[in-house]
Amino acid sequence: MFTAITHSQIYVLDQDEALDFYVGKLELEVNTDVSLGFMRWLTVNVPGHPDRQILLEKPGPPALSEETAQQVRELLTKGAMGGHLIFTTDDCRKTYEKLLGRGVEFTEEPTERPYGIDCGLRDPFGNSIRFTQPKE
Repeated sequence: MFTAITHSQIYVLDQDEALDFYVGKLELEVNTDVSLGFMRWLTVNVPGHPDRQILLEKPGPPALSEETAQQVRELLTKGAMGGHLIFTTDDCRKTYEKLLGRGVEFTEEPTERPYGIDCGLRDPFGNSIRFTQPKE
């Protein structure tokens, strides 16, 4: 039936601020940044992996009414929207130190787990992000 997941979506309150965070700090790359007239279609991906994109969507029309969009914005800033991204890295502690030096705020330091080493952070909007160094 299905052969791949090509896009995932998270809500962000400001797409330019999202670019600064996801591209400027996390070093993802912009895949698509176009105005569709009714919305800005902004996607990023891990460098070299354009087959899996993250849509950084601003809550609002046409998908949501203004009333619903306001509710989504409030939930997002509380970290209650359930937006989660999980990345892998070759060296969790080194990546943690690099991002810490860029001012990224973490919710959890690198921790040994049965599956490897991972840590947690939130983006400027409240979305949960983890990155993991899988066990060899």
